[in-house]
Amino acid sequence: MTARATARRGTARLAVLGMVPLTLTVLSADPAAAHGSMQDPVSRVSACFAEGPESPDSAACKAAVAAGGTQALYDWNEVNIPDAAGRHKEIIPDGKLCSAGRDKYKGLDLPRADWPATPMTAGEHTFTYRATAPHRGSFELYITKDGYDPTKPLTWADLEAEPFAKVTDPTLRDGSYVFSGKVPGKSGRHLIYSVWQRSDSPEAFYTCSDVTFGGGAATAKGAGTKASSAPTAAAPDDAQIAEGAEKSTVDHHGHGGDSGAEADHRPEAADGKGTGANQPEAKSAEVMAANTGPEGSQGSQDGSAADGQRLAETGGDGSTGPMAIGGAAVLATGAAVLFAVANRRKTVRRGRG
Repeated sequence: MTARATARRGTARLAVLGMVPLTLTVLSADPAAAHGSMQDPVSRVSACFAEGPESPDSAACKAAVAAGGTQALYDWNEVNIPDAAGRHKEIIPDGKLCSAGRDKYKGLDLPRADWPATPMTAGEHTFTYRATAPHRGSFELYITKDGYDPTKPLTWADLEAEPFAKVTDPTLRDGSYVFSGKVPGKSGRHLIYSVWQRSDSPEAFYTCSDVTFGGGAATAKGAGTKASSAPTAAAPDDAQIAEGAEKSTVDHHGHGGDSGAEADHRPEAADGKGTGANQPEAKSAEVMAANTGPEGSQGSQDGSAADGQRLAETGGDGSTGPMAIGGAAVLATGAAVLFAVANRRKTVRRGRG
C-alpha cells in the first residue's frame, strides 16, 4: 500500500470518528418546549385542558375560559414565575394563588365549589406530576385547613402552615415525577397547592388541585355551603397533549415565560410592586452559573450558563453535559489530526517532486 493510500484511509477513519461526537452533541442539544403540572391529584388547569379549551364540559371550566380565554388552557404546563427564587408568599397575592398572580391564568382563581375534583383519602398517597420538561428541584405540597370555604378567594392563610409532603429531585417515570406523601385526615372539599421550585434556576411552578374526602368527587362541600355537583377531574392523556401543543404559545428555549403579548405583565406582590415575572430568564444566568449543582446540572463555574440551561430544558441527568463536552473535545482532536495528516501528505508530495 502506498503512502498516499495509507494517508487517505487514515483521513477517512478520522472523519468518521469525528462525526460520531458531532452527532451526539447535536442530539443532546434538542430543547423541550414547556414544563408541567400536577397529574394526581389533577390540577385545575390540567382538568380544564383535558375537557377541551374550546368547549369544556364542566361549569367551572367554562367560567374559567370566559374569564381568561382558551390560551391559558393550551398553555396548561406553564403556570410559573421565572424569578420566584423561593419568595412565593411574598410575590403571589392572596386570591391569586392558583394563577401565580398572572393575569393570563386568572380564570383559575375563580372561587367556586364545583371545580372538577379528585377523590382523596387520608394516609399514604402516590403523587404524580406530569413533566413536559423535567428540571432539578423540590416539590412542596400544602393542603387547606379545616373550615376551608371554596366559594371564597384562596389565601395563603387558608393553607396549613407547613407542607404535608416535600421531596427533592423525585423519580421521573414515564414522563412524570412520582413521589409519596402522607395526606392529613380531612373531610369534605379541600385543595392541595403545589410549589415546584427549581434548583437550577429561580423559576417556580404552581398548581391548585381540588380534592374531596369521603363520598368522592360527586359531593363538593365547603364550609357554610350546600352540597353541589362537581365532576371527577381527569388529567390530559398523551394524545390530548400532543394535539394541544400546536396551539400552545409557551416558548422556554430561553425560559422567558410568556409570548410577547404577556411579556409586560407582572404579578403584583402585597406591596403592589411587580416581581419581574414573565421576563426573560437570561438575566438569571449569573445565578445559574454560580450555583453549580450535583452531576453537572447547573451552569459552569466560569460564568457560562449555556450548558446548565441546556440540561434544564432537556431534563438531562448529568450525562448529557459530559456527552456534549466530550463529543466536542473528540471532534476538535479529530480535526487537529486531520489537519496534521493533510500537512504530512503535502510534505510527502513535495519530497517526491
